[in-house]
Amino acid sequence: MEGKVEDIAGALSGGRDGKKKGGIKTMPFIFGNEVSEKLAVVGFSANMVSYLTEQLHMPVAKAATTLTNFGGTASLTPLVGAFLADACIGRFWTIAGASFIYLIGMTSLTASAVLPQFRPPQCAGDVHPCEAASTWQLAVLYISLLLAALGAGGIRPCVVAFGAEQFGEADEKEREKTWQFFNWYYFCMGVSMLMAVTVVVYIQDNVGWGWGLGIPTAAMGISLLSFVAGYSMYRQAKPAGSPFTRLVQVGVAAARKRRLPPVVESDVLYENDELDKPISLAGKLVHTSSLSFLDKAAIVTEQDELSQPSPWRLSTVHRIEELKSLIRMAPIWAAGILVITAAAQQNTFSLQQARLMDRRLSRSSSFLVPPGSMTVFTMLSMLSTISLYDRLLVPIARRLTGLDRGISFLLRMGLGFALSAAATLVAGLVEVRRRRAASVISVFWLVPQYALFGAAEAFASIGHLEFFYDQAPESMRSTAAALFWLSISAGSYVSSMVVAAVHRYSGWLGDDLNKGRLELLYWLITGMQVVNLGYYVLCARCYTYKPVRVMSEKRGGERVQAAGNNV
Repeated sequence: MEGKVEDIAGALSGGRDGKKKGGIKTMPFIFGNEVSEKLAVVGFSANMVSYLTEQLHMPVAKAATTLTNFGGTASLTPLVGAFLADACIGRFWTIAGASFIYLIGMTSLTASAVLPQFRPPQCAGDVHPCEAASTWQLAVLYISLLLAALGAGGIRPCVVAFGAEQFGEADEKEREKTWQFFNWYYFCMGVSMLMAVTVVVYIQDNVGWGWGLGIPTAAMGISLLSFVAGYSMYRQAKPAGSPFTRLVQVGVAAARKRRLPPVVESDVLYENDELDKPISLAGKLVHTSSLSFLDKAAIVTEQDELSQPSPWRLSTVHRIEELKSLIRMAPIWAAGILVITAAAQQNTFSLQQARLMDRRLSRSSSFLVPPGSMTVFTMLSMLSTISLYDRLLVPIARRLTGLDRGISFLLRMGLGFALSAAATLVAGLVEVRRRRAASVISVFWLVPQYALFGAAEAFASIGHLEFFYDQAPESMRSTAAALFWLSISAGSYVSSMVVAAVHRYSGWLGDDLNKGRLELLYWLITGMQVVNLGYYVLCARCYTYKPVRVMSEKRGGERVQAAGNNV
C-alpha cells in the first residue's frame, strides 16, 4: 500500500528524482503564453475592422464577416488542440507547437502591415482612388488569421489545465493553490486584455500598425522561448489515448448489453486497476446510481469470461463514470451560454448608446472618451472583484464552509448569473433615462452596467472554469477547458440569433436608437436570464459531484472524496 501511494505521488509530482517539479515557480512561464496570446488577439480583434477597411480597403460588410469568421474559428479550434493534448502529445508540446504556429501567423500579419507590397496603395482622392486588395494580398491575410486561430486553439484549452496541473491534488496545501490558480489565471488574462484595448489599440491608431502588431508578436516570441526554457520544471501528465474512443466504447458496450437485467449490486461490476491506471493517477471514479442504463457495460457475461474482454463489449466502472461525469456536466455547461449572450451586447448596442451620449470627461474638458474604451470599466471591475474575492472573501468563507476554495464553484457561478441579469436590467433602465432626458446625458451613466458585467464575469466565468476542470474526467481536462471556449462561441451565436429575431419581428432596433426601444431588448435578455437562473438552480441542486477513490497516506488506506465538494 505504501509503495502505491508513493507511485501516485511520484507520478503527480513529475518523478522521483529528488527534484520537486511544478509549483508556483512555473507560473511566470505558463502565464506568459496566455498574456501574449490575449495581447495579440484582443488588440487586433478590437481594431480589426479599422485595419481591414482602412488598410486593405474592404467593404464594411465583408470586413465584419471576416471578423466574425476569425472569432468563430478561434473559439472552435480549442477542441482540436484539446484532443491533441489529451490523446496524443500532451499539454506541454501542444502549447509549444501552437505558440510557434501562432508566432508564424502574427509574424506574417506584421510583415503585411509593414511592407507596402502586401497592401493596396493608399487612397488619394481622384488621383489614386481606393483599390481593393488583390487576391494574393487577401490570401496572405487569411492564411495569417488561420494560423493565429489554430495557434489560439492549442493555447487556450491547455494553458489553464497545464497550469492547474502544476499543483498536486494529493497535497492539501497545494490543492488550495489549485483553486487560487484559476483566479490568478483570469486576473492575468484580464490585465493583458486591458493592455490590449488601451495601449496596443492606441499604438495601432496613433503610431502605426507595424508597431501595433509587432509588439504582441515580439511578446509571443519571448514567451515561447521562456516557456520552452522551463521544460525541466514542469509536471507533465502523459496522454492516455483518445478519451472520445473510450466514451464511444462505453456507449457501444451498454447498447450491446441493453437486454440484460438491471444491476442491483455494484460489487459485481467490472473493475481493472491496471487497465485504468494511466487515466486515474489522481484517483479512481467510483460507482454512482445515476444513469444506471450505462452500468450494463460493466456486467461480466459468460462470453466475457471465456475470452479476452474487449473494450467494445466490457467497460470498467471508472470509464463508465467518465461518461456519466460528462453527461451530468452538460446542463450546467448550457446554463453558462446566456451570460455570454448578455455580455455580447457591450460590444454592439452599448457602444451605440455611448456614441449618442456626452463623452466629455467633464463639462470643461474637450477630450472625448472613445466608445470602445468604455469596456475598460468592465475589465477594471473584473480585476477588482477577483482581487477582493481572492484576498477577502475566500479566507472568510473558508472558515465558514471548510472548503479549500471558500465557496463551491456552483455557488460562484450562480452569483455570476444573478449579477449578469442585474447588469442587463440596469442597461435597460439607463437606456430609458438616456432617451427621455431633456438633454444629452453623460456617458458615465453606462459605468454601472459595464461594472456589473465585469463582476459577473469574475464570478461566472472563473466558476465555470473551476467546474470544468474539477468535474471533467482526469484524462479530459484540456477538453473540458475547450468546452469553456465552446460556451463562449455558443453564447455569441445565440446573441446574433436573438438580435436578428428581434430586429425582424419588432421595431425595437432601428438605425436611430432615439426612435427605437433598445431597453426592451435588454429586458427580454434579462427575462431570459432570470428563467435561466431558475433552471441553473434546479440543475445545481440535482447535480451529483463525481466521487473519487484516492489513496490517503495519513489514514493508511483509501478514502472516497466527492470532487468539488471536498467531502
